[in-house]
Amino acid sequence: MAAEEKLNWTQNRRFEFIEWKLFWEGSLNRSDVEDTFEISTPQASVDLRRYREIAGDNIEYDATGRAFRPAPDMKPSFLKVSADRLLLQLRALLTGALPRPEVWFRDLPSVDMAPDIARHVDPDCLRRILDAIRTKQCVEVRYQSLTNSRNRTIAPHALAFDGYRWHVRAWACDRDDFRDFVLTRIDQIQPGPPADFDAADDVEWNTVVALDLRPHPGLTDEQSQAIQRDYNMTDGRRSIEVRLSMAYYFIMRMNLDLAELPPARVQICLYNLADIQTAIGEAKVETKRRILERKA
Repeated sequence: MAAEEKLNWTQNRRFEFIEWKLFWEGSLNRSDVEDTFEISTPQASVDLRRYREIAGDNIEYDATGRAFRPAPDMKPSFLKVSADRLLLQLRALLTGALPRPEVWFRDLPSVDMAPDIARHVDPDCLRRILDAIRTKQCVEVRYQSLTNSRNRTIAPHALAFDGYRWHVRAWACDRDDFRDFVLTRIDQIQPGPPADFDAADDVEWNTVVALDLRPHPGLTDEQSQAIQRDYNMTDGRRSIEVRLSMAYYFIMRMNLDLAELPPARVQICLYNLADIQTAIGEAKVETKRRILERKA
């Protein structure tokens, strides 16, 4: 049974590849299947024949070009078409996070990106953080903030990416509250004692709110239409769900709290900014109340 399931998965993967090549590159050769999956010519021929039996309306053979082409009304059955996924793959390729064979273009289009200053996270540090999350243990760290370097005892319970940096969400034992610690600012880490906290008390982390995003009211109608298209808005707005603890970073990154910036620079506004800021404040108060109650 396991071998049959494995065979089905691998063949479905090759069928996905066939549709990827047809949809994104507009052509497919039998050798593409052979080279990518390191299979024999007979096996590749069998895959193409089976695919045509299952989804023959998607594929046509171009005898002149000696290649398979997508049918005009192609409807992929094995490929989940996503421009976002493809662009993320290209970005991962440019940053070195994805090897070239994982991006299925035969001839890679000319592509580049603005420099991205990567922040190196020490793998041993991350490994210890993940272990602490699993075992609900504290870790002893030396943490470099913008003001000082000090030894701290923290109890990690989650990881978060703010768009630029990775953080560990943790119970700060010396402050009796939940805080974010930038992973790259931890330069020493050692196992600590068992953690005495409840992640359910981290109200900011556990509360999800909806950000009401709209084009900046200072934009012209034409500019507003462009922004609505950029951000895939419907009826002039887009709602994005986010944890309260992450809303702060989103607001800072998008400059949504800086009313003095020119509309063309900001482009969008957070229509319910005041409500979100109030919710963050209330969550902090509720967390403190829960902690005091638990300690009582």
